[in-house]
Amino acid sequence: MITVENVSKSFVLHNQGAAEISVMAGASLSVAQGECIALVGASGAGKSTLMRMIYGNYLTQSGRIMVGDLDVVTAAPRQVIQLRRTTLGYVSQFLRVVPRVSTLDVVAEPLMATGSDRATAEAQAKTLLHRLNIPERLWQLSPTTFSGGEQQRVNIARGFAYPYPALLLDEPTASLDPTNRATVLAMIAEAKARGAAIIGIFHDHAARDEICDRQFDVTQYTPGLAA
Repeated sequence: MITVENVSKSFVLHNQGAAEISVMAGASLSVAQGECIALVGASGAGKSTLMRMIYGNYLTQSGRIMVGDLDVVTAAPRQVIQLRRTTLGYVSQFLRVVPRVSTLDVVAEPLMATGSDRATAEAQAKTLLHRLNIPERLWQLSPTTFSGGEQQRVNIARGFAYPYPALLLDEPTASLDPTNRATVLAMIAEAKARGAAIIGIFHDHAARDEICDRQFDVTQYTPGLAA
């Protein structure tokens, strides 16, 4: 479902005399349907960089990144937008929303964007918000006013509202108490069971060991760190 082939990435520091820093060279991996892969490696090794390239936020210098039958590296912007709408979900550590939009609408939006009517989308959003212990009295408020843990749970609810065939998870259990951590791990397991291909970054090693099928060490593709 997700295939990365010989991907390389460098950054040009335009305010530093156009210095070029190579951060990844020749990375390759594949993730099958129903499989969860953990990206591991030292801080700065390129875990988040690789995830952002798969999502299409960063351009690559070489290689292919296939999500389904679309090469993200060569795809037009409209194709990437459509991929994100129907195929590739992304749960980041940080909630980024328009401040005036309610929590209920934030979670329901991915479903409405893919054709669900408002009643169906809101019903699913309410189920997820209940499951993730977001009090009903907060649903009509903007999540920008919430605590860090509450914002993360809203982010997770939004990311799991639509049944994406592929998911990228950036620290999905950070900032969570044991009860909500267990709920999120159960949701990830359910996504795997329905066939989602998942790539995650987990600094919570116990969570990583519980939910991931294998690990992918990005250090082997990091110039200056690779053995």
